[in-house]
Amino acid sequence: MTGRIKKKKMLALLDDAWAEKNKVDDVCPLCGRPIPGHQKDAHHLIPKSHGGSLTVDLHRICHRQIHALFTETELARQFSTIELLKQQDAMRHFLTWVKTKPDFFFEKSRKSARLRSK
Repeated sequence: MTGRIKKKKMLALLDDAWAEKNKVDDVCPLCGRPIPGHQKDAHHLIPKSHGGSLTVDLHRICHRQIHALFTETELARQFSTIELLKQQDAMRHFLTWVKTKPDFFFEKSRKSARLRSK
């Protein structure tokens, strides 16, 4: 009898841990999809190397795409807000694509050819 009670308690703890890990608190300001806890990344609107400290929570795939498309200097000078990022053509194309994916979707981002050639 003790074994069944322990097993139920263990399963309840695992369920709670899974629910906590996959809890959705925020909505990504870029793509508008809910962010699962394990997919949340903090993005510095102005990179720390350029004196920025303000962060926003984004999907990991959205965050990586920003850094795949833009240099830190470009982010600091031209794309220091979410609205400015959304207006850029390559980012707009990415956002249109990623909005069709599930919230937990993740795929590796590749540096843009423009950044690879530098």
